[in-house]
Amino acid sequence: MDSALLLLSFWALAATVAPQTPESCPERLVGEERKRTCPKPCKVDKDCGSKRQCLCDGQCGLSCVAPGRTCPWPLTPSAAWEARLLSPTHSFSALLEVRCKSGLSLPSGLDATIRRCQGDRQWSGEEPTCAGATPPTAALTCPLPEDADGNIRIEGDGAVGTAIRYSCLPGSRLLGISENFCQDDRRWQHPHPACRKLYCTPPSEVAQGYVVAVQKTEYEVGFEVHYLCKKNFRLDGAQKVTCLSNGSWSAAPPSCRARCLIPAHRSRVMIDGVKRWPLDVTDAMVAHGQQVTFYCKHPQLPCSLATSHTCHDGQLPPPACYLEPTWLQYKLFPHRLVSEIPACHLPANATAV
Repeated sequence: MDSALLLLSFWALAATVAPQTPESCPERLVGEERKRTCPKPCKVDKDCGSKRQCLCDGQCGLSCVAPGRTCPWPLTPSAAWEARLLSPTHSFSALLEVRCKSGLSLPSGLDATIRRCQGDRQWSGEEPTCAGATPPTAALTCPLPEDADGNIRIEGDGAVGTAIRYSCLPGSRLLGISENFCQDDRRWQHPHPACRKLYCTPPSEVAQGYVVAVQKTEYEVGFEVHYLCKKNFRLDGAQKVTCLSNGSWSAAPPSCRARCLIPAHRSRVMIDGVKRWPLDVTDAMVAHGQQVTFYCKHPQLPCSLATSHTCHDGQLPPPACYLEPTWLQYKLFPHRLVSEIPACHLPANATAV
């Protein structure tokens, strides 16, 4: 690469990353005004108007520039080269990479160059001319990072004047920058980042339950933990959780819900589609989430109405209409119990009491 291109790339980067002070910005090149329109020279912001700042403008040195002004983008498509922004926007001091297409190169021998958005709203340097050329015997590159764990991935080849992007394999988090630029002196603009493995913290304990897992201070991505409930309790939630690649568990800890005592003694109820006496049910209890149907007497007709309630963590209140039969009713007139009389045949639009 010739000296003019080296100097241009240096100024483009300096104007973007270096503090805007007289010590860090090059002096205005005499005669450069004949090639481009340089803004008004300055030393501090007060030398400029209210809407301008004293910023480093490449070969024009410290100049009065409106920071929000932009350069033409996108560029007119070309069959010989492709352009892409290296900065979030195409405003002042933004960097633009122009890369020759496969088999072509610039007069400098490189296949790419960096242009900067100047204060005159034009991209620095000349319009690229890509043509066929004999490849150089040794490509100029910056050294790529060595990753002993193999967790870091790099997009790009590290050639001078180009950028590379970093990412981590699933289960790791990037510490540092995600993009870097190989400068003309074959040094990277920033230090290389690193990939740090992610772990999940120990899973939460569950009341009336157990966590089935090897006890550790941290768990690797992909590790599975199982939950079990104590006797007479039912699992409500995920029975298995997995450590995800973002360091969190795949689901919240479940709950262990208590069984419910059936609040009926001398009347049959419907459980799982079968009419049963509560005393014939094991422990006269149903599991959490199980539905129980009670029978209530119609207030005017000699028939029964069915009303269902669901067991929730030990709570199963009977419906307000349900009346527990007396001992005499149960012993002397079992066939007259509300649960044993015919069901009411209500119209389709009627509601149970």
